[in-house]
Amino acid sequence: MNAAHDDFIMPGGGANITALPKVSLHDHLDGGLRPQTIIELADAVGMEVPATDAAELGSWFANQADSGSLVEYLKTFDITTGVMQTPEGLTRVAREFVHDLGADGVVYGEIRWAPEQHLTRGLTLDQTVEAVQEGLEAGVADVAAGGGSIRVGQLISAMRHADRGLEIAELAVRHRNHGVVGFDIAGAEAGFPAVNLREAFDYLARHYMPATVHAGEADGIESIRGALFDGRALRLGHGVRLAEDITTAREDDENTYVTLGPVAQWVKDREIALELSPSSNLQTGAIEQWGSELVDHPFDLLYQLGFRVTVNTDNRLMSATSLSRELFILADAFGYDLTDLAVFQLNAAAASFLPLEDREELADIITSGFEAA
Repeated sequence: MNAAHDDFIMPGGGANITALPKVSLHDHLDGGLRPQTIIELADAVGMEVPATDAAELGSWFANQADSGSLVEYLKTFDITTGVMQTPEGLTRVAREFVHDLGADGVVYGEIRWAPEQHLTRGLTLDQTVEAVQEGLEAGVADVAAGGGSIRVGQLISAMRHADRGLEIAELAVRHRNHGVVGFDIAGAEAGFPAVNLREAFDYLARHYMPATVHAGEADGIESIRGALFDGRALRLGHGVRLAEDITTAREDDENTYVTLGPVAQWVKDREIALELSPSSNLQTGAIEQWGSELVDHPFDLLYQLGFRVTVNTDNRLMSATSLSRELFILADAFGYDLTDLAVFQLNAAAASFLPLEDREELADIITSGFEAA
């Protein structure tokens, strides 16, 4: 099954989730390649891949990523980044990425990637950003030519284990009027706190560049605290382990009492969006303390408590998924209806790094689309 191109109908029948307008906030460029594209690009640069059949290669990625470990999960990116070292590779991947988002009903997408990982064949940082932007703009034009409408922006990621944070922050600001809408830090979370990149975050703040920070995926509350106060994060990349700062106690069959810790209370009160990625969170073991099935995911707890939850794919190739599929499996696991799914999309629109007027327009598009379903 190619989840990127399948239609997903609400559990029990009804609306076509795929056709509904959606917002994607946490979607990695190097995690959304088409298997056939990997095969063709690898052949062009003389790189070996685990399989030369697209279906087999897609299955290989999903199986490798289903490891229960973020570190093991991240190893699959050696292949995808390996075929994204030329202008042609970057532009093609970015263009097809937009095609696949458009086919999945996404009307606004923020696409994150780390330019510093694409320099092995001589490109400069600026050249990589320009190549990706060329592909994104071509993809948007292609979607429009096909009768659709989509808007996208780049989120420039710095690798948290490297020592290029300030340089990448400067890169993001340099391209802010040419497709870049925000900044991120990514990579191995445990042992690499946001404070290590404090100089970069200070620079971003001085230049009014918004940031989202991977936190609360492979590390806990202290990592989230660092993202918020050292990284000045306006959103939390995943943030699922924020649930560690929430205590529930059942008084009787009818009453459960919930206490929020200081970090959770801060996140809720300030409506800091959680970029939750259900399938990915299962694969990387991010929710292992609560269980190993989707129904164990703290998503519903966070939603019911009023946190600004959003639904994301993280890496569509590695999780063999799409945004529509993620919404479908959540609706199936927790009994959500279209009203709930609309809330998730409106949350994402409100948390996007677009100007206020554009966020309001995006909310209108979502509301109209869901009302017509």
